[in-house]
Amino acid sequence: MRELAGHPQRGRSLTDARRWGVQAEYLDVSGIPVRAPRATVAAAVAALREDDAAEETQGALILHPGDAVERPIDVLTEDGRSLVLAGRVGDDVPLGYHTCDAAGAAGQLIVSPRRCHLPPHLRLGGWAVQLYGARSTSSWGIGDLADLRRFGGWAAARGASFALVNPLNAAAPSAPVEASPYLPSSRRWRNPLYLCVEEVGGATVLGDELDGLAAAGRALNSDRLIDRDAVAALKIDALTRIAAAAPPGGEFARWRRAQGEALELFATFSVIAETHGGDFRTWPLALRDSRGPAVRAWQRRSARRREFHAWLQWLTETQLGRAAAALPLMADLPVGVSPGGADVWADPDLFATDFSVGAPPDSFNSLGQDWEQPPWNPRRLRSRGYAPLAATLRAGFTHAMGLRIDHVMGLFRLYWIPRDVSPAQGVFVRYPADDMLDILALESVRAGALVVGEDLGTVEPSVREQMEARDMLSYRLLCFEDGEPASFPPRALSAVTTHDLPTVAGLWSGSDLAARRSIGLPLNEAGTAAIRERLARVAGPSAAVAEVIASSYSALAGSPSMLVVAALEDAAEVVERPNMPGTRGDRWPNWRLALPRPLDEVLSSPLSERLAASLRR
Repeated sequence: MRELAGHPQRGRSLTDARRWGVQAEYLDVSGIPVRAPRATVAAAVAALREDDAAEETQGALILHPGDAVERPIDVLTEDGRSLVLAGRVGDDVPLGYHTCDAAGAAGQLIVSPRRCHLPPHLRLGGWAVQLYGARSTSSWGIGDLADLRRFGGWAAARGASFALVNPLNAAAPSAPVEASPYLPSSRRWRNPLYLCVEEVGGATVLGDELDGLAAAGRALNSDRLIDRDAVAALKIDALTRIAAAAPPGGEFARWRRAQGEALELFATFSVIAETHGGDFRTWPLALRDSRGPAVRAWQRRSARRREFHAWLQWLTETQLGRAAAALPLMADLPVGVSPGGADVWADPDLFATDFSVGAPPDSFNSLGQDWEQPPWNPRRLRSRGYAPLAATLRAGFTHAMGLRIDHVMGLFRLYWIPRDVSPAQGVFVRYPADDMLDILALESVRAGALVVGEDLGTVEPSVREQMEARDMLSYRLLCFEDGEPASFPPRALSAVTTHDLPTVAGLWSGSDLAARRSIGLPLNEAGTAAIRERLARVAGPSAAVAEVIASSYSALAGSPSMLVVAALEDAAEVVERPNMPGTRGDRWPNWRLALPRPLDEVLSSPLSERLAASLRR
């Protein structure tokens, strides 16, 4: 049975940070040793020591096919079969989550394949789509799942194999609606703002009412900045009217029952948030306890509205499935969730709520980053047999041919920042990586979906070694790699840039550097010049923006990388990056910029056709 890395042993000092997985010293992105502040180390150790019960709980026994078994183990499998493990884990033992009895002690047995799903000889091209910004002329102020389905049809007809889509996880249903797809209220449930209202069953019963709401929604497209509050008000109004005129049927009821308590808690959170706001930390004290008597009373009073919010989840799953049928989708899993959101409210003990996750300073973000997401407590996660991780991954794999794991280093260690201090004062805390990778491999194989780990920034060499051993794909960027695309590793998803970095047009024109200067962010002119030089190698130093974009993706498509993606923003020659790390909405419109032209027009451009031809691998 595996123990948590750094787990303390009896009789030894509980103040030794290393035994708690707290890394008092680390190497920065340049390989220079950095020592974490003593107060931060002490605070992290204290947070990990809080729960003595987690120390006593053994957690799950994780085995793999072929592993040796020291003594016989009685097993009851998920499908209700009884068997005895003796000698080795044989082929008769199914992968999955079982119960076992070893030496008279009942527990959980997880049998993992060790490696993720990875078909041989992959060579696929696809698109990276920020769905919120991919508005068509029929959108209600935000790109929706019908837009994604139509885009998928266009891309598939031109030889694309998949679309990598930004996280579609739920935001709290109250104003102000969180803009960042990487700061969701929940990582298990979806954001109904992406629903296409006209395609909801029963929508036609509204007649002229729906026409008026749709006209108001399409009027929002006139402003390039996405107004999620206005979108939410219109869509929730329309969907409430549809639910009243055409109540949900038996198919929804069966789906709802299958989701169990997790969906009911999320729906309850959503109902309360409509009255008290999206951050439960500001609610009346009695309602902050998700299992307390005040919440149970609220559930009894709000049965119809809870049904409505559960129905929105079913609708979103249904429309997402239609989009995935048009073009396979790669989902994107955020690092964490909002500290005041549904996941933390439903299960606060799982989180180290006095900390947030971020990144230490590096050459492109000299101040470091605070992502404002409380980390999971690794000891409590382990004591629960990794059930929260399995549920989160399972949701991510639904309707997906693959899953991109943002900041994959978080499966190994996370940078904890105490509340109200700068990111430079954080500390790395280690996680039970072997166990978590085993869960990831199991869920990947069950879903028949591959895994891409976003391994950019401060990365320990052992991370990429483990990813290779587990059949996970790395993440490579043309703007960061010193070698030519022909030298990129085969086991990678390769792109030119990401949502947190300059677009090709913004970099080539100098507008991104000018924007950073105008809002007072630290500049890395040498680093920017180096990226520009890498693009110049494939396009020439004097090429026009469109030619630089086309040449970059043509070179990338010729790489050995199994997967290559082109950003839809580059097809539209967008100069602004979707997100400017280190800023808030008052300094940069993070996650609120729609494409400068409707999706229909972008896809009809010669540049889009050139990029689509490059992706036909």
